[in-house]
Amino acid sequence: MGFVKTKDGVEIFYKDWGKGQPIVFSHGWPLSADDWDAQMLFFLKHGYRVIAHDRRGHGRSTQVSDGHDMDHYADDLAAVTAQLDLKNAIHVGHSTGGGEVVHYLGRHGESRVAKAAILSAVPPLMVKTAANPGGLPKSVFDDLQAQLAANRSQFYRDLPAGPFYGFNRPGVKSSEAIIHNWWRQGMMGGANAHYDGVVAFSQTDFTEDLKKITVPVFVMHGDDDQIVPYADSAPLSAKLLKNGTLKTYKGFPHGMPTTHADTINADLLTFIKA
Repeated sequence: MGFVKTKDGVEIFYKDWGKGQPIVFSHGWPLSADDWDAQMLFFLKHGYRVIAHDRRGHGRSTQVSDGHDMDHYADDLAAVTAQLDLKNAIHVGHSTGGGEVVHYLGRHGESRVAKAAILSAVPPLMVKTAANPGGLPKSVFDDLQAQLAANRSQFYRDLPAGPFYGFNRPGVKSSEAIIHNWWRQGMMGGANAHYDGVVAFSQTDFTEDLKKITVPVFVMHGDDDQIVPYADSAPLSAKLLKNGTLKTYKGFPHGMPTTHADTINADLLTFIKA
């Protein structure tokens, strides 16, 4: 556990447990490294070195006024991997973190990387454009920002209690502990970082990054994802990757690394060992 100082003076908090081949976890918006507890404990027990950082403005990292965009996110991740001198690393990203991993690989290359996995991830592009007619209208993301600005605490309660984990689906039993943990992580971060982060995850086009990547990439996505709709994300990313493998999880929600940790962890382990 420690901090990495970036070129622009931001302190990025990270956890670093164990020895062995490194697995680096990039979390989703607006959470923190804590969202990977189930994965980090699992892979630590299986003999891996597990590392997870808090994105700038999130969790325990510095709350700064600027740099809340994918270029800075990727550069911050590169700073962590360089300071820890990671080699032959596996990069795993969930949601916005999946975009961070893809942009890191496209921007900084693969010299330190063996494989990657992106789960419920935002690439290739979330927002609807002429070139991306299946995307979500910009008004959807404008509304997220408006709710955040109006009452962040309430918004950060409603999102995990509803669509994030699929707790709004008939017959699905919700978990107060999971909802509260999401709220806790979100409220640790900076409102401005999260507000700007909505633009970063929704409007960044990862198409060219995906085309550049040559290492094996496991694309994992639930077909009942209410946050990052399946049809306009995972299958398109898998098609753009040179060495991508798509696995679709029937009925799984956006937050499947938490709600279905046993399944996700086992599939990740199989991919990493292959």
